[in-house]
Amino acid sequence: MSPVVVEARRWLGTPYVHQASVCGAGTDCLGLVRGIWRAIYGGEPESVPAYSRDWAEPQRDEVLWAAARRHLVPVSPTRSFVAGELLLFRMRDAGIAKHLGVVGTAAPMPTLIHAYSGHGVVETSLSAPWVRRIAARFDFPELHDAGI
Repeated sequence: MSPVVVEARRWLGTPYVHQASVCGAGTDCLGLVRGIWRAIYGGEPESVPAYSRDWAEPQRDEVLWAAARRHLVPVSPTRSFVAGELLLFRMRDAGIAKHLGVVGTAAPMPTLIHAYSGHGVVETSLSAPWVRRIAARFDFPELHDAGI
């Protein structure tokens, strides 16, 4: 099983707390990804400044997408889902990409592990409404190269 999925599932049930990243205590979607990164690589790739819930949407600044491109490996949008890949979502058609999640199970019924406001960290079906909102897909480095 992907080490990303193993770590993401360890966070299931963690309450949603904006800007937090503490397994069992509180996290948001970025905090979940930061926690996974720390577990796999031992530290964070860069310092995360304070951020608002709108993720610079009024400025149309793709903050999360830019950070993902700096540290993760882009994958083709036509590739079949792979457990452990990171998904970046647009929550509105014209909005910036500001939600993150990890593919838990790829097939036959893909699942999404993510920290969701009002729900905490959950694993849910990667249903058609979620799939339509995917803006970009990434693998974690080294794991991509190893085919994990």
